[in-house]
Amino acid sequence: MNKSAFYKLSYGLYVITSGKEGRFNGQIANTVFQVTSVPPTVAVSINKQNFTHEHILTSRRFAVSILEEATPMTMIGQFGFKCGRDINKFEGIGTRIGNTGIPVVTDHAVAFIEAEVVGEMDCGTHTIFLGRVVECDVLGTAEPMTYAYYHAVKGGKAPKTAPTYQEETPPKPAAAAPAAKADRYVCTVCGYIYDPEKGDPEGNVKAGTRFEELPANWVCPVCGAGKDQFAKEG
Repeated sequence: MNKSAFYKLSYGLYVITSGKEGRFNGQIANTVFQVTSVPPTVAVSINKQNFTHEHILTSRRFAVSILEEATPMTMIGQFGFKCGRDINKFEGIGTRIGNTGIPVVTDHAVAFIEAEVVGEMDCGTHTIFLGRVVECDVLGTAEPMTYAYYHAVKGGKAPKTAPTYQEETPPKPAAAAPAAKADRYVCTVCGYIYDPEKGDPEGNVKAGTRFEELPANWVCPVCGAGKDQFAKEG
């Protein structure tokens, strides 16, 4: 079975929010799709370990913010690689309260959808929540970020709780290299790979900067982990 076939499926990148009575949370998701047109319904796949899963089960509501290509990796890391049980994920993030009473993330969002849960399917590690759309609107004209763009251009990785997560086998070292290349380093928290030939995806470090040359206070552009939490690739 060649699981790389799954990479050919089209996905986007979204922030899913939920909660009630002043307790809210949000997370990154890549599996959101429209199910019917009349009435308008959407479905989202959420890992049962995630804090947002608890909120959707309790409140029976969720909102989807569709992210643009220019979304900073730090924002993706805040919602995708940190736990809402430990931090306030909405700190420093632009939101507005939607018709369902749930904060809708507006920063770097091209559109949003609010839904009330009308059904669910137990998929083992995940639950697919079916939501009747109660409100939606377009927020901007920027290009929405596809999951392929997130991987290929942003250098992003899928968290282990994502429905599309696949454990990657480290590449085998070449038998002989014509010229020595600067080592790449992998974040042990989120899997982001620092490639000296590219710098970081936000442009804060110029291409050609070796990992050893990065400032001591440099952190992973995805999850915020320090340099000491990186390991040499391979």
